[in-house]
Amino acid sequence: YQPDDPVTLWVNKVGPYNNPQETYNYYSLPFCHPGTNPAHKWGGLGEVLGGNELIDSQIENVEKSTICQLELDEAKVREFKDAIENSYWFEFFMGFVGELHPDRNSDNGKHVLYTHKNIIIKYNKDQIIHVNLTQESPKPLEAGRIFDLTYSIKWIPTNVTFARRFDVYLDYPFFEHQIHWFSVFNSFMMVIFLTGLVSMILMRTLRNDYAKYAREDDDLETLERDVSEESGWKLVHGDVFRPPYNLVLLSAVVGTGAQLALLVLLVILLAIVGTLYVGYVASMN
Repeated sequence: YQPDDPVTLWVNKVGPYNNPQETYNYYSLPFCHPGTNPAHKWGGLGEVLGGNELIDSQIENVEKSTICQLELDEAKVREFKDAIENSYWFEFFMGFVGELHPDRNSDNGKHVLYTHKNIIIKYNKDQIIHVNLTQESPKPLEAGRIFDLTYSIKWIPTNVTFARRFDVYLDYPFFEHQIHWFSVFNSFMMVIFLTGLVSMILMRTLRNDYAKYAREDDDLETLERDVSEESGWKLVHGDVFRPPYNLVLLSAVVGTGAQLALLVLLVILLAIVGTLYVGYVASMN
């Protein structure tokens, strides 16, 4: 970021914590909606298939302010209670990093709604290093009440460099194990043994074949008999120059790139069923 550049807080989606595949638009719950024509952003095909739709929350970069006044009625209370009972989580995007906070709260057996979001942003010069979101001021959900939904933003400088921003999430002792030299030596010797064994078998086979094909012309009859008795992989030499069936159709299909179209279709299908990792975007949940 450059001085005076806006830092946008994007809202993305909500959903039950125990079923990550079930997600909804953030504003499917009766939160405060932004003003007219909020900006939308999509990260590509993978993000769209994953149900990600970033919407500008239009939260300004001020120390403390009010988002809006939320007046509860029976329908809104019912929606919030259903979300709390199903452990709904919400996802924000700001910069590059974030933490997970399940949105399930209980106060003496009553459903409560956090009305204040406290955002702490750590930065190093012109780059965001760490973002932490906490919620405060729980209020019981009751129809007819009016809540002031507020937020606060605090910027804290840090000496952590941008390249080391993920150190807080990594367990470095796990990656600092000693090298098991005995296992390395054992694997190395096994590779040498298998390589020598395969080489010996190939040399013996090729030597016999070379001796068979290098016979004199007076032994031509024996050579023809041996060649006619070939089997297995040696028969490949007879298929090298054999034209395939439907040669014209095969040439047309390959020439027009049908295999590439099939590959694209396969990638899309894999992305739809969720088995393909199409991208990574850090978020604040």
